[in-house]
Amino acid sequence: MVEVKRTPLYEEHTAGKAKLIDFGGWEMPVQYAGVIEEHHAVRTKAGLFDVSHMGEIDVRGKEALAFVQMLITNDASKLEDGKILYSPMCYQNGGIVDDLLVYRYNLERFFLVVNASNADKDFAWIREQAEKFEVVVENVSEQYAQLALQGPLAETILQRITKADLAQIRYYTFLHEEVDGAPCLISRTGYTGEDGFEIYVAPEYSRQLWRKILETGAAEGVQPIGLGARDTLRFEARLPLYGNELGAEITPLEAGLGIFVKLDKATFIGREVLLAQKENGVPRKLVGLEMIERGIARSHYPLQKNGQEIGFVTSGSFSPTLNKNIALGLVRTDLAVLGETLDVMIRGKAVQAKIIPSLFYKRGK
Repeated sequence: MVEVKRTPLYEEHTAGKAKLIDFGGWEMPVQYAGVIEEHHAVRTKAGLFDVSHMGEIDVRGKEALAFVQMLITNDASKLEDGKILYSPMCYQNGGIVDDLLVYRYNLERFFLVVNASNADKDFAWIREQAEKFEVVVENVSEQYAQLALQGPLAETILQRITKADLAQIRYYTFLHEEVDGAPCLISRTGYTGEDGFEIYVAPEYSRQLWRKILETGAAEGVQPIGLGARDTLRFEARLPLYGNELGAEITPLEAGLGIFVKLDKATFIGREVLLAQKENGVPRKLVGLEMIERGIARSHYPLQKNGQEIGFVTSGSFSPTLNKNIALGLVRTDLAVLGETLDVMIRGKAVQAKIIPSLFYKRGK
């Protein structure tokens, strides 16, 4: 029997009466006050997430840049010290190993943040690729807890307990500074469609920091947020989730991540397949869906047109912000046309939906 893992903040979740679930082998809070309330709190105020289950991998050595360039589809050579890059990481067949964040300390040190459910698999893959390079790859996940403070009031709240000038931390940059006396790495990326910060801290400081942020932001209505609202928030903002929009059988071009695939790079794993797909056209395309008839399109429900299967739902739910049932789906490119109608197969019943723009929510709109 596989033992379920817990983050250093587990006791805070139980004390906060969170509903806990098994998420990729981790016992994590799915909700506290309720998904819809938590969702609106992040959109309008601020929410605090425990994302300590994410994986962190250190890459060091004189060939660190060349190695990272080979590993990812984006262009790490454009990164400067203190900057962050988002990128897919592919297999030779163009399918996605994972999507990750690349933090550059300097030419000889990079810090990779990978998805929790993929952390062990990713580390094994990265270490295998590293054998041809003069680099040292280390899984440092146990050295970090990670808190994410997201929402329009995130900067106001966090600024009260750190000397860092948060206004100077631009989008996709990071720095080191104390937060409530604890040494931290503070970054500004986000996975909700809102502004916010990630705080990487040694596990022994994490409970102190969790409590301090909730206490400091109490007047603004900051709330602890579970995985349920994290999913609806990222989904509205069209931020992909591995196992849904991304996977070993889905390429970044099919997933609509072409902007993060730099085919003009000399070489990277999967380049030849992706270049051919770019030249010949992708067979499938990720689209937005709005339910016309009553029903919620769940992940991996089949999509049909005139009784013929043409794809599948990648993510779907009720949207608390838009107050309607929406979804993302991977469909045949020739049918990926705005306004086109199709059927979502919900427990064997055809329920009509139409294709709409897939960016359902953008901050400030």
